Amino acid sequence: MVRAFQVASLVFTLDLPDAHPVTYLLHNYDPFEAPSSADVIGESIFRLTITTEPPAAAREVLYQPKEESGEPVIGLYRTATGYLAEFAVLPGRPVCGQLAVSDDFREGRLFAEGDPASQTFAVNNALMLLFAFASASYRALEMHASVVVRGGRGFLFLGRSGTGKSTHSSLWLKHIPDTELLNDDNPVLRIVDGRARVYGTPWSGKTPCYKAEDYPVGAIVRLRQAPENRIARLGIVAAYASVMASCSGFRPIRTLADAQHETLASIAADVPCYQLDCLPDEAAARLCQETIDG
Repeated sequence: MVRAFQVASLVFTLDLPDAHPVTYLLHNYDPFEAPSSADVIGESIFRLTITTEPPAAAREVLYQPKEESGEPVIGLYRTATGYLAEFAVLPGRPVCGQLAVSDDFREGRLFAEGDPASQTFAVNNALMLLFAFASASYRALEMHASVVVRGGRGFLFLGRSGTGKSTHSSLWLKHIPDTELLNDDNPVLRIVDGRARVYGTPWSGKTPCYKAEDYPVGAIVRLRQAPENRIARLGIVAAYASVMASCSGFRPIRTLADAQHETLASIAADVPCYQLDCLPDEAAARLCQETIDG
């Protein structure tokens, strides 16, 4: 079974064996389903194939994260033919997915094991990683951000884990009329015809919000917890650093770093970016909205 999906106007395909355990657990992709025609599949930026054979063991460590409590574990390695990523749901849990990736990021082969939930986790993470790598040359950035929409524009809230991105979005939804949630964890920013647009994706963290919609970007705001509310616009250099800190990718891979640099430079020059020091309260949401969308 080959399924085609379209995210940020970019097509990718997933090749699943018949009756695979995750076949009926990928409902988050339904809004992004694209026609499985030969033309559409031929235009795909990558293809992920689920395989029953684990990849070769030979590898060189490129990245092994610190195993933070409660966070998924993803390791990245170099192989003779490309790259290898390994996924575990939590620290101390067994690896549930091994993804072999070609040098050009256009082909991925995933060996997933464990219960259906663990295998679904592996498929989701493999698709997210492949999309982040393969879409970089198309001026796209996969972001760690929460996004609300108001007045036909998207507003992105960035910040370290636990800063309150989702909380700030929820304050907009509660107190700012005509606000909707587009994505709560992994939207895509893309430069289209010289302007920045934000796209919903099949990946939205702990908040189910899977919308195949896109909007011009109104502003990008980095949040920081503080004893009082204040907001300031960032200069281009600070804006570049702020957005870069929240985008997925792997900068030691030179081709990815160069592609991301061009996109980040365009976003920093084109999109108003702000720093919001704030409390998790209604006043912070109103100050932010009046400043960036007044």
